Amino acid sequence: MQALIHKSQLAGHKAVVVGAAVSGVAAARLLAALGASVRLLDRNPEALDAEARSMLEGLGVELRLGPHKPEDFAGAQMVVLSPGVPVAKLAALLAACPDAQVLGELELASWFNQAPIVAVTGTNGKTTTTTLIGEILRHAGRKVFVGGNIGTPLSDHLLSGEPCDVAVLEVSSFQLQNVKSFRPKVGVLLNFSANHLDFHADIEEYLTAKLNLFARMTENDLAVLPLEMKDELEARTFTKARRVYFTGTSRFPENHLPGAHNRANMEAAWLACRAMGVTEEQAREAVAAFKPLAHRLESLGEKAGVLFVDDSKATTVDAMRAAVQSFDRPVRLLAGGVFKGGDLEAVLPLFKGRVVEVGLFGANREVFEAAWSGQLPLFWEPTLEAAVTRLYRNSEPGDVILLSPATASFDLYSGYKARGEDFARIMAGLPDETEARQ
Repeated sequence: MQALIHKSQLAGHKAVVVGAAVSGVAAARLLAALGASVRLLDRNPEALDAEARSMLEGLGVELRLGPHKPEDFAGAQMVVLSPGVPVAKLAALLAACPDAQVLGELELASWFNQAPIVAVTGTNGKTTTTTLIGEILRHAGRKVFVGGNIGTPLSDHLLSGEPCDVAVLEVSSFQLQNVKSFRPKVGVLLNFSANHLDFHADIEEYLTAKLNLFARMTENDLAVLPLEMKDELEARTFTKARRVYFTGTSRFPENHLPGAHNRANMEAAWLACRAMGVTEEQAREAVAAFKPLAHRLESLGEKAGVLFVDDSKATTVDAMRAAVQSFDRPVRLLAGGVFKGGDLEAVLPLFKGRVVEVGLFGANREVFEAAWSGQLPLFWEPTLEAAVTRLYRNSEPGDVILLSPATASFDLYSGYKARGEDFARIMAGLPDETEARQ
């Protein structure tokens, strides 16, 4: 366990954690290790399985699962919100503890972290870039923790007691809205476009949350920023950090990451690692060995000359655009699900001549049809399997069937991973021979 974590740190403090998903449980564990009296809340009575309940109760954490009540918050000196839990919706309940400090798990964990932090945010490409930065640093001989919004929360890493030279964190706008002192050594903003407008009040609030990553950085820190946003960012007073702007380059010709967007991601990763003392040769070797992550432009192979590509992680219009741009062969596109915002009409000039057919599936059919009907050949099926089967039947050798839906998956699946896994299952069950699919 980290030297800064001991039972006397928060002894006598009463803390309430809202949300019993991964980060909420991690925060509750850390608070208990710090000696606080901890209450964990979740509106869902089934939020925790028996093993998790037993573990938390063994740590002395009080569990209250079901509708929140003012008395759940009474007397709290600290309220830790899980990502995606907006402060505004809890305003009436937080009135029961007017003096409580309201923060997120990322903020809490950062108080007890001693390693320099490289933090990555943006609308698209966060997970790939965060993971790539971790791999480059490891290749250069650093002991690295990679986590945050992906995999392991920072709180869990601290409790593991594992030392590291650098903590590389993916951070979301949900997390960044509730940080007040979090300060990375290197902060990376990959890109920015409409997303999560079902959560944020408007696009300005979304951008403000992203830029909160840089708010406490100093002249000794580095902000890595997209060149396409330079004019807008230079007009804002959002950080004291040194700034370096990046765009896609051919610096790393040997790589397994297709598309202009990934060239930009690689350049951002390099600039972040350079600030941590990595050489370009070390970065080049690590990039050459790096393979795409699952469900991110992941090639599943070919059937009857048709390439199947799983980009289920593409939950925004910009991510879909980048995926389509990655191919120089005809694309049959799978789209549909819980739409989070974005301009579907704006992609039409790019898609015409590239996208030969669109197979819509699941929810928000009307959103896509309103933007694309009469502009692109399209159809709708209620399920992904029916849409894939129909696209495959219509396809020609040399085509790409691309799952890049520009939506969240919660209409039909538990998450983008389940959607991608189902796509792979469906592909595996399709006939191999051209004649058999007609």
